[in-house]
Amino acid sequence: MIDRRKLVALLGGAALAWPLESHGQQPGRTYRIGALYNSQRQGPTVALLEGLRRQGFVEGQNLTVDPRGYGLRTNQFPEVAGELVDARVDVILAGGNPAIRAAQQATATIPILGVTDDMVGSRLVDSMAHPGGNTTGISILATELDGKRQELLIELIHGARHIAALADSNTTASWQLQALEDTARAHGVELSIHQIANREEISGAIDAAKAAGASGLNVLASPLLFAQRQLIMERTAALRLPAMYQWPETAEEGGLVGYGPRIVQLFRDVLSRQLIKLLQGAKPADIPVEQPTKFELVINLNTAKALGLTIPEAMLDRADKAVE
Repeated sequence: MIDRRKLVALLGGAALAWPLESHGQQPGRTYRIGALYNSQRQGPTVALLEGLRRQGFVEGQNLTVDPRGYGLRTNQFPEVAGELVDARVDVILAGGNPAIRAAQQATATIPILGVTDDMVGSRLVDSMAHPGGNTTGISILATELDGKRQELLIELIHGARHIAALADSNTTASWQLQALEDTARAHGVELSIHQIANREEISGAIDAAKAAGASGLNVLASPLLFAQRQLIMERTAALRLPAMYQWPETAEEGGLVGYGPRIVQLFRDVLSRQLIKLLQGAKPADIPVEQPTKFELVINLNTAKALGLTIPEAMLDRADKAVE
Protein backbone atom coordinates (compact mmCIF):
# COMPACT_ATOMS: atom_id res chain seq x y z
CA MET A 1 0.00 0.00 0.00
CA ILE A 2 1.36 3.46 -0.90
CA ASP A 3 2.01 5.72 2.07
CA ARG A 4 -0.41 8.68 1.76
CA ARG A 5 2.15 11.25 2.91
CA LYS A 6 4.68 9.99 0.37
CA LEU A 7 2.05 10.14 -2.36
CA VAL A 8 1.13 13.72 -1.49
CA ALA A 9 4.80 14.70 -1.44
CA LEU A 10 5.37 12.98 -4.78
CA LEU A 11 2.40 14.69 -6.43
CA GLY A 12 3.37 18.02 -4.93
CA GLY A 13 6.87 17.72 -6.33
CA ALA A 14 5.50 16.80 -9.74
CA ALA A 15 3.20 19.82 -9.70
CA LEU A 16 6.11 22.10 -8.92
CA ALA A 17 8.19 20.58 -11.69
CA TRP A 18 5.36 20.63 -14.27
CA PRO A 19 5.55 24.29 -15.43
CA LEU A 20 9.24 24.11 -16.35
CA GLU A 21 8.94 20.65 -17.86
CA SER A 22 5.89 21.49 -20.00
CA HIS A 23 6.93 24.99 -20.96
CA GLY A 24 10.59 24.18 -21.57
CA GLN A 25 11.73 27.58 -20.35
CA GLN A 26 15.25 28.22 -19.14
CA PRO A 27 15.16 29.84 -15.68
CA GLY A 28 16.45 33.40 -15.75
CA ARG A 29 16.38 33.67 -19.54
CA THR A 30 14.53 36.39 -21.42
CA TYR A 31 13.24 35.34 -24.84
CA ARG A 32 13.30 37.96 -27.62
CA ILE A 33 10.88 38.14 -30.55
CA GLY A 34 11.17 40.36 -33.61
CA ALA A 35 8.47 41.07 -36.20
CA LEU A 36 7.99 42.24 -39.79
CA TYR A 37 4.38 43.35 -40.26
CA ASN A 38 2.50 45.96 -42.26
CA SER A 39 -0.03 46.09 -39.43
CA GLN A 40 0.37 47.93 -36.20
CA ARG A 41 0.66 45.88 -33.04
CA GLN A 42 -3.03 45.08 -32.54
CA GLY A 43 -5.57 42.23 -32.37
CA PRO A 44 -3.57 39.33 -33.88
CA THR A 45 -0.41 40.17 -31.93
CA VAL A 46 -2.41 40.61 -28.73
CA ALA A 47 -3.94 37.18 -29.35
CA LEU A 48 -0.49 35.68 -29.99
CA LEU A 49 0.83 37.05 -26.71
CA GLU A 50 -2.23 35.66 -24.94
CA GLY A 51 -1.42 32.22 -26.30
CA LEU A 52 2.18 32.57 -25.14
CA ARG A 53 1.14 33.80 -21.71
CA ARG A 54 -1.00 30.68 -21.19
CA GLN A 55 2.20 28.65 -21.48
CA GLY A 56 4.29 30.82 -19.20
CA PHE A 57 5.96 33.15 -21.74
CA VAL A 58 4.98 36.55 -20.36
CA GLU A 59 5.95 39.87 -21.89
CA GLY A 60 7.76 42.03 -19.36
CA GLN A 61 8.87 39.00 -17.36
CA ASN A 62 10.65 36.42 -19.49
CA LEU A 63 9.66 37.71 -22.93
CA THR A 64 10.36 40.90 -24.90
CA VAL A 65 8.87 41.94 -28.25
CA ASP A 66 10.96 44.28 -30.39
CA PRO A 67 8.68 47.24 -31.23
CA ARG A 68 10.35 48.35 -34.46
CA GLY A 69 8.78 45.73 -36.74
CA TYR A 70 5.14 46.89 -36.74
CA GLY A 71 3.33 49.27 -39.08
CA LEU A 72 6.05 49.00 -41.71
CA ARG A 73 5.92 49.82 -45.39
CA THR A 74 6.82 46.87 -47.54
CA ASN A 75 10.04 48.53 -48.71
CA GLN A 76 11.17 48.84 -45.07
CA PHE A 77 11.22 45.08 -44.46
CA PRO A 78 14.85 44.43 -45.57
CA GLU A 79 16.32 47.18 -43.39
CA VAL A 80 14.35 46.22 -40.28
CA ALA A 81 15.08 42.53 -40.87
CA GLY A 82 18.79 43.34 -40.74
CA GLU A 83 18.29 45.30 -37.51
CA LEU A 84 16.47 42.38 -35.91
CA VAL A 85 19.30 40.03 -36.88
CA ASP A 86 21.82 42.45 -35.37
CA ALA A 87 19.69 42.55 -32.20
CA ARG A 88 19.95 38.74 -32.06
CA VAL A 89 16.29 38.05 -31.56
CA ASP A 90 15.35 34.41 -30.98
CA VAL A 91 12.59 34.29 -33.61
CA ILE A 92 11.41 36.62 -36.39
CA LEU A 93 7.65 36.76 -37.03
CA ALA A 94 6.77 37.75 -40.60
CA GLY A 95 3.48 38.50 -42.33
CA GLY A 96 3.27 37.97 -46.10
CA ASN A 97 5.71 36.99 -48.83
CA PRO A 98 7.78 40.22 -48.91
CA ALA A 99 8.33 40.12 -45.14
CA ILE A 100 9.28 36.45 -45.12
CA ARG A 101 11.67 36.87 -48.04
CA ALA A 102 13.30 39.89 -46.38
CA ALA A 103 13.86 37.84 -43.23
CA GLN A 104 15.25 34.89 -45.23
CA GLN A 105 17.68 37.20 -47.02
CA ALA A 106 18.81 38.64 -43.68
CA THR A 107 19.45 35.34 -41.88
CA ALA A 108 19.80 31.64 -42.57
CA THR A 109 20.01 30.72 -38.89
CA ILE A 110 17.44 32.65 -36.84
CA PRO A 111 14.04 30.87 -37.02
CA ILE A 112 11.40 32.64 -39.13
CA LEU A 113 7.72 32.08 -38.36
CA GLY A 114 5.57 33.33 -41.20
CA VAL A 115 1.91 33.66 -42.11
CA THR A 116 1.23 34.01 -45.82
CA ASP A 117 -0.89 32.88 -48.77
CA ASP A 118 0.98 29.83 -50.01
CA MET A 119 4.27 28.84 -48.38
CA VAL A 120 5.06 26.07 -50.86
CA GLY A 121 3.72 27.75 -54.00
CA SER A 122 5.76 30.86 -53.22
CA ARG A 123 8.85 28.67 -52.68
CA LEU A 124 9.34 29.95 -49.16
CA VAL A 125 9.57 26.37 -47.84
CA ASP A 126 10.33 23.00 -49.44
CA SER A 127 7.09 21.30 -48.40
CA MET A 128 4.32 21.53 -45.83
CA ALA A 129 5.47 18.50 -43.85
CA HIS A 130 9.18 19.20 -44.12
CA PRO A 131 9.74 22.95 -44.57
CA GLY A 132 13.53 22.77 -44.63
CA GLY A 133 15.73 25.79 -43.96
CA ASN A 134 14.86 28.19 -41.15
CA THR A 135 11.23 28.98 -42.02
CA THR A 136 7.87 27.53 -41.01
CA GLY A 137 4.44 28.90 -40.10
CA ILE A 138 0.94 29.03 -41.55
CA SER A 139 -0.25 28.80 -45.18
CA ILE A 140 -3.71 30.39 -45.28
CA LEU A 141 -5.08 28.93 -48.54
CA ALA A 142 -5.51 32.47 -49.88
CA THR A 143 -5.79 31.50 -53.55
CA GLU A 144 -8.70 29.12 -52.94
CA LEU A 145 -10.35 31.49 -50.47
CA ASP A 146 -10.08 34.53 -52.77
CA GLY A 147 -12.03 32.49 -55.33
CA LYS A 148 -14.63 31.43 -52.77
CA ARG A 149 -15.06 35.03 -51.66
CA GLN A 150 -15.58 36.06 -55.28
CA GLU A 151 -18.35 33.48 -55.63
CA LEU A 152 -20.00 34.77 -52.46
CA LEU A 153 -19.77 38.36 -53.71
CA ILE A 154 -21.46 37.43 -56.99
CA GLU A 155 -24.19 35.64 -55.04
CA LEU A 156 -24.56 38.58 -52.67
CA ILE A 157 -25.14 41.14 -55.44
CA HIS A 158 -28.08 39.72 -57.34
CA GLY A 159 -27.78 40.32 -61.06
CA ALA A 160 -24.20 41.59 -60.87
CA ARG A 161 -22.57 41.87 -64.28
CA HIS A 162 -19.36 43.60 -63.26
CA ILE A 163 -17.36 43.28 -60.05
CA ALA A 164 -13.85 44.37 -59.15
CA ALA A 165 -10.89 42.93 -57.25
CA LEU A 166 -8.51 45.02 -55.17
CA ALA A 167 -5.14 43.28 -55.38
CA ASP A 168 -1.74 43.85 -53.76
CA SER A 169 0.89 43.44 -56.48
CA ASN A 170 3.42 42.42 -53.80
CA THR A 171 1.24 39.46 -52.86
CA THR A 172 -1.09 38.21 -55.61
CA ALA A 173 0.53 36.61 -58.67
CA SER A 174 -0.71 37.20 -62.21
CA TRP A 175 -1.82 33.57 -62.60
CA GLN A 176 -4.03 33.95 -59.52
CA LEU A 177 -5.66 37.03 -61.01
CA GLN A 178 -6.18 35.23 -64.30
CA ALA A 179 -7.90 32.36 -62.48
CA LEU A 180 -10.28 34.84 -60.82
CA GLU A 181 -11.05 36.43 -64.19
CA ASP A 182 -11.76 33.05 -65.76
CA THR A 183 -14.05 32.04 -62.91
CA ALA A 184 -15.98 35.31 -63.04
CA ARG A 185 -16.40 34.97 -66.80
CA ALA A 186 -17.79 31.47 -66.31
CA HIS A 187 -20.49 33.06 -64.15
CA GLY A 188 -21.24 35.65 -66.82
CA VAL A 189 -19.59 38.40 -64.79
CA GLU A 190 -16.86 40.82 -65.86
CA LEU A 191 -14.00 41.22 -63.40
CA SER A 192 -11.84 44.34 -63.40
CA ILE A 193 -8.62 44.11 -61.41
CA HIS A 194 -7.18 47.14 -59.63
CA GLN A 195 -3.67 46.59 -58.31
CA ILE A 196 -1.83 48.60 -55.68
CA ALA A 197 1.71 48.43 -54.34
CA ASN A 198 1.47 50.81 -51.37
CA ARG A 199 -1.12 52.39 -49.10
CA GLU A 200 -1.23 55.67 -51.04
CA GLU A 201 -2.69 53.90 -54.08
CA ILE A 202 -5.62 52.25 -52.29
CA SER A 203 -8.21 55.05 -52.38
CA GLY A 204 -7.54 55.75 -56.06
CA ALA A 205 -7.90 52.06 -56.93
CA ILE A 206 -11.26 51.85 -55.15
CA ASP A 207 -12.41 55.02 -56.91
CA ALA A 208 -11.36 53.49 -60.23
CA ALA A 209 -13.32 50.32 -59.51
CA LYS A 210 -16.44 52.34 -58.81
CA ALA A 211 -15.93 54.53 -61.88
CA ALA A 212 -15.55 51.41 -64.03
CA GLY A 213 -19.06 50.37 -63.05
CA ALA A 214 -18.27 47.60 -60.57
CA SER A 215 -21.19 46.71 -58.32
CA GLY A 216 -18.98 45.02 -55.72
CA LEU A 217 -15.35 44.78 -54.60
CA ASN A 218 -13.42 41.67 -53.61
CA VAL A 219 -10.57 42.77 -51.32
CA LEU A 220 -8.00 40.05 -51.97
CA ALA A 221 -5.80 38.45 -49.33
CA SER A 222 -2.90 40.74 -48.42
CA PRO A 223 -1.13 41.84 -45.23
CA LEU A 224 -1.03 45.40 -46.59
CA LEU A 225 -4.76 45.47 -47.42
CA PHE A 226 -5.53 44.00 -44.00
CA ALA A 227 -3.43 46.69 -42.36
CA GLN A 228 -5.35 49.34 -44.31
CA ARG A 229 -8.80 47.81 -43.83
CA GLN A 230 -10.17 50.86 -42.01
CA LEU A 231 -9.29 53.06 -44.98
CA ILE A 232 -10.91 50.54 -47.34
CA MET A 233 -14.08 50.30 -45.25
CA GLU A 234 -14.42 54.08 -45.10
CA ARG A 235 -13.84 54.56 -48.83
CA THR A 236 -16.20 51.79 -49.93
CA ALA A 237 -18.87 53.11 -47.55
CA ALA A 238 -18.52 56.62 -49.01
CA LEU A 239 -18.94 55.19 -52.53
CA ARG A 240 -21.72 52.79 -51.46
CA LEU A 241 -19.67 49.94 -52.89
CA PRO A 242 -20.31 46.50 -51.29
CA ALA A 243 -17.03 44.83 -50.35
CA MET A 244 -15.93 41.33 -49.37
CA TYR A 245 -13.00 40.87 -46.95
CA GLN A 246 -10.44 38.20 -46.14
CA TRP A 247 -11.11 37.83 -42.41
CA PRO A 248 -14.47 37.40 -40.58
CA GLU A 249 -13.31 39.91 -37.97
CA THR A 250 -13.34 42.69 -40.58
CA ALA A 251 -17.12 42.34 -40.96
CA GLU A 252 -17.41 42.63 -37.20
CA GLU A 253 -15.42 45.85 -37.38
CA GLY A 254 -17.80 47.40 -39.93
CA GLY A 255 -17.01 45.75 -43.25
CA LEU A 256 -19.93 44.25 -45.16
CA VAL A 257 -18.89 40.58 -45.40
CA GLY A 258 -15.87 38.57 -44.30
CA TYR A 259 -15.13 34.93 -45.10
CA GLY A 260 -12.19 32.79 -44.05
CA PRO A 261 -10.43 31.59 -40.93
CA ARG A 262 -10.33 33.88 -37.91
CA ILE A 263 -6.95 35.61 -37.82
CA VAL A 264 -7.12 36.02 -34.05
CA GLN A 265 -7.66 32.29 -33.59
CA LEU A 266 -4.77 31.45 -35.92
CA PHE A 267 -2.39 33.69 -33.99
CA ARG A 268 -3.59 32.70 -30.51
CA ASP A 269 -3.86 28.95 -31.00
CA VAL A 270 -1.69 27.89 -33.96
CA LEU A 271 1.07 30.47 -34.35
CA SER A 272 1.65 30.66 -30.58
CA ARG A 273 2.04 26.87 -30.40
CA GLN A 274 4.58 26.91 -33.23
CA LEU A 275 6.40 29.85 -31.66
CA ILE A 276 6.67 28.11 -28.30
CA LYS A 277 8.30 25.11 -29.98
CA LEU A 278 10.85 27.41 -31.60
CA LEU A 279 11.56 29.18 -28.32
CA GLN A 280 12.06 25.78 -26.72
CA GLY A 281 14.76 25.01 -29.27
CA ALA A 282 12.94 23.07 -31.99
CA LYS A 283 14.22 23.57 -35.52
CA PRO A 284 11.88 25.24 -38.05
CA ALA A 285 12.65 22.46 -40.52
CA ASP A 286 11.09 19.99 -38.07
CA ILE A 287 7.86 21.96 -37.51
CA PRO A 288 5.31 21.35 -40.30
CA VAL A 289 3.63 24.30 -41.97
CA GLU A 290 -0.03 24.31 -40.93
CA GLN A 291 -3.23 25.37 -42.66
CA PRO A 292 -6.52 26.66 -41.24
CA THR A 293 -9.27 24.09 -40.84
CA LYS A 294 -12.23 26.23 -39.80
CA PHE A 295 -13.81 28.99 -41.89
CA GLU A 296 -16.54 31.46 -41.00
CA LEU A 297 -18.92 33.66 -42.96
CA VAL A 298 -19.82 36.87 -41.11
CA ILE A 299 -22.26 39.44 -42.51
CA ASN A 300 -22.74 42.93 -41.10
CA LEU A 301 -26.44 43.75 -41.48
CA ASN A 302 -25.93 47.33 -40.31
CA THR A 303 -23.48 47.94 -43.13
CA ALA A 304 -25.81 46.25 -45.61
CA LYS A 305 -28.63 48.55 -44.51
CA ALA A 306 -26.41 51.62 -44.91
CA LEU A 307 -25.58 50.45 -48.45
CA GLY A 308 -29.23 49.82 -49.25
CA LEU A 309 -28.37 46.18 -49.90
CA THR A 310 -30.66 43.24 -49.19
CA ILE A 311 -28.76 40.10 -48.20
CA PRO A 312 -30.17 36.95 -49.90
CA GLU A 313 -31.93 34.65 -47.45
CA ALA A 314 -29.87 31.68 -48.62
CA MET A 315 -26.67 33.49 -47.68
CA LEU A 316 -28.06 34.57 -44.31
CA ASP A 317 -28.94 30.94 -43.61
CA ARG A 318 -25.34 29.91 -44.28
CA ALA A 319 -23.77 32.73 -42.27
CA ASP A 320 -22.03 31.78 -39.04
CA LYS A 321 -22.79 35.21 -37.64
CA ALA A 322 -24.92 38.21 -38.61
CA VAL A 323 -23.90 41.48 -36.97
CA GLU A 324 -26.88 43.67 -36.06
